[in-house]
Amino acid sequence: MSAPVLCGTPVPRIALALAAATSALALTACGAVDGIGGSGDSATAAKGDDITVGLLLPDRDTARFETFDHPIFEKEVASLTHGKGKVVYANADANPATQSRQFRRMVDRKVDIVLVDAVDARAVEPEVRRAKDAGIPVIAYDRLARGPIDAYVSHDNELVGEVQGRAIMTALGSKAETSDIVMMNGDPADPNTAWFKEGAMEEFRNRVRIAKAYDTAKWSPAAAESNMRKAIRAVGLKNIAAVYSANDGMAGAVIDALKEAGATRIPPVTGQDANLDAVQRVVSGEQYMTVYKSFLDEATQAAQMAVYKVQGKDIQYDALTRDEVDGSGGRKIPATLVPVVSLTRDNIKDTVVADGVYSVRRICTPKYAADCAAIGLE
Repeated sequence: MSAPVLCGTPVPRIALALAAATSALALTACGAVDGIGGSGDSATAAKGDDITVGLLLPDRDTARFETFDHPIFEKEVASLTHGKGKVVYANADANPATQSRQFRRMVDRKVDIVLVDAVDARAVEPEVRRAKDAGIPVIAYDRLARGPIDAYVSHDNELVGEVQGRAIMTALGSKAETSDIVMMNGDPADPNTAWFKEGAMEEFRNRVRIAKAYDTAKWSPAAAESNMRKAIRAVGLKNIAAVYSANDGMAGAVIDALKEAGATRIPPVTGQDANLDAVQRVVSGEQYMTVYKSFLDEATQAAQMAVYKVQGKDIQYDALTRDEVDGSGGRKIPATLVPVVSLTRDNIKDTVVADGVYSVRRICTPKYAADCAAIGLE
């Protein structure tokens, strides 16, 4: 995978973006019908500010999608189009069939471009082809969908796994070779899962014992908790030295299962997405780390990419797509890959607080006040 390149319009911090979101969203004039908002004009090769962008997100269990990605994306589209651009939005609630139906409705409404974060990369391929046949460009967002994708905006997902794996190896130190770990991988239908896993395995291979490994359909916390109970029975609670959890939702479930089994000290557990509850678990020491991926950078650059593509601003569009990834059929897909950060107790103030994702007050509720004080987060 290519090294990340960050180009294009300077990006404000999340605090400013969300503060402006309310007025910007009013300008987009989005309605909602059957899970989809707004309506569009016929797709054209290049247009002015009066454009319609389709945004398809996969689920609501991942807190960032509704809280950050969606409003930031709408705000940036409004800003770039002087309030004339519309965003047609739909969330699939983790259902591939729902997402396919939402995608078809967007194509039928002739939006100018579609950004899709696929629930199931393979299942959405026919809709990607349908859009292309209708002359509507498709940008894959966060997860690389199959089919004739025009561009991709995400993070270096193999690096995400490496960062998670490296955190566990650091935590285990010299005991790694004699330690048993459990791997709680993501949804096999999500192409990012394979990248996360491969990145982690680069750190684990021949260096630590993987006692149990599970794939987790639809990134379900309930499934992860059930699998963790199985792992505890098979491996033994005291023998589990660490748990690789691919995201924060599953990390919380894993920790619940460990507590239920009677763990008095939680072994190192990884995560991803910097959900608020995960950051609080990091503060308290229950979760070892989470991978912070700037929602602002990803959503903002995705909106820029979409608007520039529709408006035919090739120079600006090309500046945002200097990376490339391998797509289905061996195609090279132009991409932008946003850097990631390992968030631990030591850098909360320098990451999610500095970026305005969460305030210290929001993180340090009375339950976590003493833990916050202990790490100087006040």
